[in-house]
Amino acid sequence: MSPVIVLLLFAGLSEAAGRILPLVVRRPGMSRPSVVGLLLAGGLVEGVVFALWPLTAWTLAELVLSPPPPGTGLVWTPGLVAPLVFAAVLAFPLLGPLLHLLLFVGVGAGLAGPLATETGLSWVVAAGCVAVAGAGLGVAVELVRRLVVRISAIGVPIA
Repeated sequence: MSPVIVLLLFAGLSEAAGRILPLVVRRPGMSRPSVVGLLLAGGLVEGVVFALWPLTAWTLAELVLSPPPPGTGLVWTPGLVAPLVFAAVLAFPLLGPLLHLLLFVGVGAGLAGPLATETGLSWVVAAGCVAVAGAGLGVAVELVRRLVVRISAIGVPIA
């Protein structure tokens, strides 16, 4: 397994833990297997969303440009994904959501440079593509997260 995949999975697992642990604290009756299952499924989903961020930004850049960009696409490198892992580790709500958001903005700014270089777009337009891609993926995963919480809440008494 490549180091980038391992880092993306670790970032996804950390992000999922930051989202699921407060839920577990509010619902002490949840069984350990269901918590572990939610954690692993959430980590996988978050890792996939992180992996899709550069691809989605590249697709948006292709829509902005009239001729398609000459490159093969924007991909994660260990240098680009390391700040993402750091941001995901800080996803725990009590450790600083504002710092977490600022780190994601920094990761997005780090992705904007290579995207601008690969596509020939200005840095500002590339940063816009990265921001829209990140926001779109974030909204999509938040909707899925809320749906899963609603489905899992059916039949579970809230204490």
